[in-house]
Amino acid sequence: MKIKFGIGRKCINPEVPISLAGYFNKRMWDKVLDDIEVRVAVFKGDEGEFAFVHFDILSISYPFYCDVLSALQSKYPQFKEENVLISAIHTHTAPDINNCPTSAEYRKFAAGCAADALQTAMENMEDGEVYTAMAQDARFQFNRRYWMKDGSVLTNPGKLNPEIDRPEGAIDPQIPIIAIKNSEGIKLLMASIVNHTDTIGGCGVSADWSGFMRRELEPEMAPGAMVMSLIGCAGNINHFDVTTDMDQTCYAEPERIGKGYAETIRKVWNDLTPVKDGKFGFDSAISVSAPREISPEEVRDAQAVMDKYPDVDINAGGDLTSEDLAKKTPVVLKFFAEKLLAIANSTFNPTFRLSLLKFGDDVVIASLPSEPFVEIGLNLRKSIFNGKHCLVCSHGNYNGGGHFIGGYIPNSWNYGRGGYETTPRSSGYSERTADVLLESWRKLAAAQER
Repeated sequence: MKIKFGIGRKCINPEVPISLAGYFNKRMWDKVLDDIEVRVAVFKGDEGEFAFVHFDILSISYPFYCDVLSALQSKYPQFKEENVLISAIHTHTAPDINNCPTSAEYRKFAAGCAADALQTAMENMEDGEVYTAMAQDARFQFNRRYWMKDGSVLTNPGKLNPEIDRPEGAIDPQIPIIAIKNSEGIKLLMASIVNHTDTIGGCGVSADWSGFMRRELEPEMAPGAMVMSLIGCAGNINHFDVTTDMDQTCYAEPERIGKGYAETIRKVWNDLTPVKDGKFGFDSAISVSAPREISPEEVRDAQAVMDKYPDVDINAGGDLTSEDLAKKTPVVLKFFAEKLLAIANSTFNPTFRLSLLKFGDDVVIASLPSEPFVEIGLNLRKSIFNGKHCLVCSHGNYNGGGHFIGGYIPNSWNYGRGGYETTPRSSGYSERTADVLLESWRKLAAAQER
């Protein structure tokens, strides 16, 4: 399948004091470990043009989505919500675009960089041919929620914890790939990988393992080539192997994982298969969920925690992690209780935009918002798009609109078992949100078949 495409990129390293995102407490950046970017790929077919905007940040909040869309339209008004997908790699070592005094300034800067990258892509459109391949790598992937011997579920219960019984759920080691070749080789490679990009900690800016993978592969591709690592449904997946005591929170870890994924992808380059002739197209749909269900008992329990620890300062500093929640430390218990009380009276209905890209009849990219659990992605790939080569891109478009800045999307059956992803602080959406999103995708996929 032949297609017109263009690519562009720009560095988005912070230049202002700002905290890094992805943890419970503020962490002001103090160095750049490796460059973070915004990457843009533009596709043009019979149905028009589509822009795929890919940021090395944690997530896409609604204010940031609006900033980026406005910046893109200031240069190219034809790009609107219906033909733009804005996504993030979910790195936990990039600027916090929501909660700092300088967040609005950084959002404007990063949005402007996206518009510049779009301009580069538009000014360098070329002919290409679309290929696909399927890789597989289970070395770095673990379901991070575990049944404990007491019948509860804990997230990241700690390495070599003798109370661990078994993982709560599945993994998805398959890595579907789309590659676009020009006359010089692979110019654009998109790979959907199910894993958290949270391996470093500390206060250094980095694109995590995604950056290492990209820097490893791009020199071996066509001149000026680009790699886009789409993060699949990894809300309950990470890189921690609890059966070992190896240090897995350090800068050597993203290098190990990124180069490992690059090695796996490199092995299937010779297996790239041309996509059958067809049309490039796109579609989108709006999916509306509901606020998180919070019972009076949960409110009473949260208030009891607040009353029990009146002198505990949740902003006292120090890295707070999910391991602290598993240990039920007072500062984390109070942090989660305060967040529950803050959203207990919410009446806002989270609204999501789902984006679909089609390369011919058999190859698709499907977006999901925020951090869906792995089973949701498997359902989307294996059931709804059964028989098609499907790449899932989570952290796609905005995370519910309005005041929502992100959150986990567990399966309905995960609630009530334990683990911090299902707490109201971490999942402010209705417990039925996964079902709502999948039903929206069923309708959108069925409409494409008519």
